[in-house]
Amino acid sequence: MNYNRKQGEFLLETIEEWQKRGTINNDTAEKLKSEIQIRPFDWMKLAIYAFWIAMICIIISVATALKDNRLIELITELFTSSNTAICIGFIGIAAGLYAWGLNRRKNHPQNLFSNETIFLGGVLATAVAVGYFGKVIDNGSGHFSMLFLLSTFIYAGLGFWFPSTLVWIFAVLSFGTWFGTETGYASGWGAYFIGMNYPMRFVLFGLMLTIASFFIPKKSKLDDFQHPTYVLGLLYLFISLWILSIFGNYGDMDSWYHVKQIELFHWGVLFAGAAIVAIWYGLKQDDYTSRSFGITFLFINLYTKFFEYFWDSIHKAVFFLILAVSFWFLGQKAEKIWNLEFLKGEKKE
Repeated sequence: MNYNRKQGEFLLETIEEWQKRGTINNDTAEKLKSEIQIRPFDWMKLAIYAFWIAMICIIISVATALKDNRLIELITELFTSSNTAICIGFIGIAAGLYAWGLNRRKNHPQNLFSNETIFLGGVLATAVAVGYFGKVIDNGSGHFSMLFLLSTFIYAGLGFWFPSTLVWIFAVLSFGTWFGTETGYASGWGAYFIGMNYPMRFVLFGLMLTIASFFIPKKSKLDDFQHPTYVLGLLYLFISLWILSIFGNYGDMDSWYHVKQIELFHWGVLFAGAAIVAIWYGLKQDDYTSRSFGITFLFINLYTKFFEYFWDSIHKAVFFLILAVSFWFLGQKAEKIWNLEFLKGEKKE
């Protein structure tokens, strides 16, 4: 049984603790220890981080390229100045990358992360193809949000067909982009849609997405997509609640600037309430994701309000002293959990 250093040390310490208490005898303890092998270097984590960095760099590269007018002009010239030709060309590139990724997955299933990186290339090529398809059918209406909806269906279909969690994540992100742009288009690109600004709308969107993730059937082809959908739903929900707690349901900076912070207090209460509900649900259902989101954003809420209400009202030395003490207290509690001091306490008793 092969573990990384932290996992191996934790298991060895646990076995030694059981041995000292007499829970297991010496022979059993030695047999268990012999089964544990500690990897000298965690290559899996390095692979994960390297491929994530590669994916981010690819996205930045494509975004930078799309902003380069000279490069766009060159591409247009290569494709005989036809948006249709460019669209078809990128469809071919996307299809080739998807086929390569599927073939590589079939022949090298152990190379999970590099295979997904190839799919990312297909996703980006698909996005460019959809963008140029929009130029082909553009009638001047400005209703470009439908392109994001088209991307959603394409990514969802491909993600389900392959299957690929990465492609499915882009489907959910495209769906969120469609929701934002569609409500913006429906409101004439005004600040409000049915009386809601953008953060307020995405609170509802995140809540609906989170609830929808629970209806994904277990032990089906969609089961692998439940957790990423759940995480993205919580991410939309809590980030939107955080922004809402700062700016409220105001549509422009000028209106918000003249509002007293106390008038936004109820949004902070709503944010804290949602975080507490997430923590309660996480503890009750042993849901690590919900519990982590709740704890993280509860602290974000508390520190945000601390900055809002006390930055101008107390001396900066006192302000940062309070921050230092709070972070020290938080670090001490985290250290106790990390060192498993509750086991030491039980031993003393």
